[in-house]
Amino acid sequence: MARTSRWHASPRRGESPTISSDTGEIRVPLSLFDLDAHQGDIALVLSRREAETLRDSLVEQLVAKSLTDAP
Repeated sequence: MARTSRWHASPRRGESPTISSDTGEIRVPLSLFDLDAHQGDIALVLSRREAETLRDSLVEQLVAKSLTDAP
């Protein structure tokens, strides 16, 4: 069995997230890697609420990083 501690996901190049007009779900296309070896593709499916929570968390982290990097 493969060690999963080396696995990570990255946004799939050239593809953008999509939203379902029926359910409101957000689909984020991802590529899965074991270190740098591509293992496959998958979509991260989030409810609108989950997507908003993730967005807010990312903004907080980016703002905090910007403040610590400021001269």
